[in-house]
Amino acid sequence: MERSGFGEILACLLDHRELSALELAERAGLTADEVRALLAGESPREVLLRRLATALGFPAVDLFILAGWAVPEDLAPLDATAAKWAASTVTDAVRLPAAGRRELLQLIRSLPQEERRSRFAPKPLMPLADGPGACIIGMLQYRNLNWMGIARVLAFVTPTYLSAATYGVIGSARKELTPRLVTDFAALLGIDARELAALTGVFLPEVPPPPSAEAVDAAALLWETRRLSAVQARHVSELARSLREDSEDG
Repeated sequence: MERSGFGEILACLLDHRELSALELAERAGLTADEVRALLAGESPREVLLRRLATALGFPAVDLFILAGWAVPEDLAPLDATAAKWAASTVTDAVRLPAAGRRELLQLIRSLPQEERRSRFAPKPLMPLADGPGACIIGMLQYRNLNWMGIARVLAFVTPTYLSAATYGVIGSARKELTPRLVTDFAALLGIDARELAALTGVFLPEVPPPPSAEAVDAAALLWETRRLSAVQARHVSELARSLREDSEDG
């Protein structure tokens, strides 16, 4: 399946949010004609994508990926080398009691914002295709997860247990997205499963149950750690492991 045009993507989001073009225009500070032009197939400008993301409450980085645009540097993770610790932080954290996960999130949010020192450029092991699987894998890469990280985290927080290489196959459109995959990807991305299914063209035969508390916290942890440097991410990962070991000893 090829990537939908941006007009189709925007129409899906409006339908799911039960918003009219006029209501979206008012929220985004645009004219109704500008929104209707996008729905009719006009290519969006960067400033419009940012405004639409804010108005829809949809992650701007994900909207850029779905639209097929290069992600602006300020929306990318701070440090690509921090990916080394992203997955381990989450897999240790989800084995903590809820209070421990909240403590870890509060710590991450309290860390000072460091300056960007290099350009974020995720490097897939094989070319990604132009389709919904590539979009989802791209969204996860922009949460500082490589394929091994995707495999580990999904195995810990959802029923999906696949090899790391399989996520490359999904990204290259050689494996179809299933309702189970879309539901579990949505949990990790912090996106409504029905909305992600509509955006990727996957039919969900039934309304999925809400994600577990562990999956909700895993999505929050992945999102918050995007702003960390590698040094900060390592510190957080070591703390998560220490908290998990203390919890298991207790």
